[in-house]
Amino acid sequence: MSKPPVAVLGLGLMGSGMAHRLLLNQFPLKVYNRNAEKTKPLTAQGAQAAGSPREAAIGASVVLSMVADDQASRSLWQGPDGALAGVAPGTICIESSTVTVRWVQELAAAAADRRCAFLDAPVTGSKSHAAGGELSFLVGGAAETLEKARPVLAAMGKSITHLGPAGSGALLKLINNFLCGVQVASLAEAMAMIERSGLDRATALGVLTNGAPGSPLFKTVAGRMATPDFTPNFLLRLMAKDLAYAIEEGAQRSVTLTTAAAALGEFKKAIQAGHGDQDIAAVVEPFRNH
Repeated sequence: MSKPPVAVLGLGLMGSGMAHRLLLNQFPLKVYNRNAEKTKPLTAQGAQAAGSPREAAIGASVVLSMVADDQASRSLWQGPDGALAGVAPGTICIESSTVTVRWVQELAAAAADRRCAFLDAPVTGSKSHAAGGELSFLVGGAAETLEKARPVLAAMGKSITHLGPAGSGALLKLINNFLCGVQVASLAEAMAMIERSGLDRATALGVLTNGAPGSPLFKTVAGRMATPDFTPNFLLRLMAKDLAYAIEEGAQRSVTLTTAAAALGEFKKAIQAGHGDQDIAAVVEPFRNH
């Protein structure tokens, strides 16, 4: 059976890797990025570049967006040049960006108005996972829509978890990322304590990474902080955005995310110090320059 044509909107650290995986799995692919320069590596591999989200969506069976935030997502989907202006009835629209539940539900309704199916399918993983097809998809939407989209998602990921109706994936992604953000911020504080104490840093980190705190995230980010290597795998400013979104979602459910708020404060300090476009590990730098 021939594979359905796919459109990918947004070719940042994650979207470019996801698009590459679709090409490797021989899906016909159209791509759109606001900065058209980022389409060139993919067109060299056989993708077709589109001049607008609308143009990308025309003829696609599946349209997937992977951008920074609510505002960027809205600009891709809506308006005369937005993807929803180009989709045909029956198209599956997938939002894989880390965005608010409120926007996901609004987008799901807009897709329904166009007689399209919709999934929110944010991912866990970073740049390397996207490039290697090892993402984990957290999916909200109808089970039958997911089954139709499963081959496309499977080409990009190692696991697909259906969580419930539209918005479910977006909510769990924000919970996931707020936990990650809190851990990274606490690691930055711990690193500062170690570095100012006279402890041997390598020995101390060995104890921590091999002990109870030593999650995969802890081990990876501790190595980047120690090197230091702040080459972006997960942009620091996007973690700040995710923490802010999680705090908002918590407040709507009468849950005050005090640890998320404290972590957000540390990420904001790092952004003010000029580290916003570096890896999340750079949250340690303001402690070092204190």
